[in-house]
Amino acid sequence: MRILVSGATGLVGQSLLEKAMQQGHQIHYLTTRKNQLNAIAKAQGFYWNPGKGEIDTQCFDGVDAIIHLAGASIAQRWTKKNKKAILDSRVEGTSLLAKSLNELSGKHNIKQVVSASAIGIYPSSANAVYTEDYIAHPKTFLEKVVIQWEQAADAFQTAGVGLCKLRIGLVLTKEGGVLGPMKIPTSFGLGAAFGTGKQMQSWIHVDDLVALFLQATAKGWEGIYNAVSPQPISQNDFAKTLSKAMRRPYFLPAVPSALIRLVAGEMSVLVFNSQQVSAKKFSKRGLSLRTPIYCPPCNLYFNLKKE
Repeated sequence: MRILVSGATGLVGQSLLEKAMQQGHQIHYLTTRKNQLNAIAKAQGFYWNPGKGEIDTQCFDGVDAIIHLAGASIAQRWTKKNKKAILDSRVEGTSLLAKSLNELSGKHNIKQVVSASAIGIYPSSANAVYTEDYIAHPKTFLEKVVIQWEQAADAFQTAGVGLCKLRIGLVLTKEGGVLGPMKIPTSFGLGAAFGTGKQMQSWIHVDDLVALFLQATAKGWEGIYNAVSPQPISQNDFAKTLSKAMRRPYFLPAVPSALIRLVAGEMSVLVFNSQQVSAKKFSKRGLSLRTPIYCPPCNLYFNLKKE
């Protein structure tokens, strides 16, 4: 299979390309930097500039499926400028791909699009367990971003291709992700939760996420799937488990909410939001995810289940 990938140089994209090529897939990838067109060995790069509506349509030649990952990081201070970049990078990139496919008027071989989305579409709740059937009523910035992102992806369906959206939880990986910033204070014995520490977090290991993307692509999944572990965990338990895995003490109280808001501003919702997200829909397809998480500093796998 030949797959076109956007966001190929990102955290998930790099892992996905490596696994896809191991499986024998041929890769086309999109990049906004012309000096990166030959940067990925055994893959072919194509230039695009979503902000200007520019794309090299040769990227679609011989392609069977698209995996769409591109989007600016939300882990940056939410200034007016950065919020615009977070939204535009998702909506404009998605719209450009869909528009370009529609303009080809069926003169392509693409049968499937698997687009990244996020569990940020679900509101914060201490008790609710969210399924893909939830009807969103956007109030927060993140909810509005994800809804517009998914609405832009709906345009792929008018191009006559199957569409699957994966709502991704917190991504854990030895290369960084959520563990990256958390392991630094933890390594000095300063690990702590934020606010009450009771907020629930729905996560997924990057290897599992890559497997879901490739499975959804190969099997032609359609509709929305939550891409999360079936085992959400509280921030307190996560911080304690990480400290134990790194063989560091855990005795500090949670970091006060007021301090986090002062430092991070509106972006502080990323650590205060509580979301328990169901993984039952993809589990019914017979897939099971790993439960251990890899802790890079100590080369140790640890389990997030409560003891």
